[in-house]
Amino acid sequence: MRSFLRDFAKRHPRWGWRRGLDALTDAGWYVNHKKVQRLWRDEGLKVPYRKKKRMTGDGVVVGAMRPTAPNVVWAVDFQFDQTSALRTVKLLNIIDEFTRECLTIDVGRSFTADDVVNRLDQLVSERGKPCYLRMDNGPEFVAHALVDWCRFKGAGSLFIAPRSPWQNGWI
Repeated sequence: MRSFLRDFAKRHPRWGWRRGLDALTDAGWYVNHKKVQRLWRDEGLKVPYRKKKRMTGDGVVVGAMRPTAPNVVWAVDFQFDQTSALRTVKLLNIIDEFTRECLTIDVGRSFTADDVVNRLDQLVSERGKPCYLRMDNGPEFVAHALVDWCRFKGAGSLFIAPRSPWQNGWI
């Protein structure tokens, strides 16, 4: 039985003792599940842990693209809050990273990429265009409308790495 379990573990490294018990019963062995579990443990057989997949994004190194003047890098992101009636409110924040000035906080129930583009157009007409927009990989920010806006205005886009909010710390 021990050699059968060792052979089974070699053939199926992702399967544990319960599947080994099923294989034993299918092979004609009549055995208690506690005995199979004890033998599995005594033989040192283990299912290896799954390694977490590391996401690699188009993010920049922390500290890279530090602004040297106003209107060089604008940080754009969303925050969420709730009203007293437990309804979600979404806030669009745009900040100049050099002056740390909040250029806008727009409040609404939902925002589309077109809403973000329209607000950026208003800010550009008031303050001039930024050289870069720093943002995360949210659906509003990777949409074609915002990519086209950046291309037409001559502004670059800096996407932070997934699950790395410290790269967009001013927001």
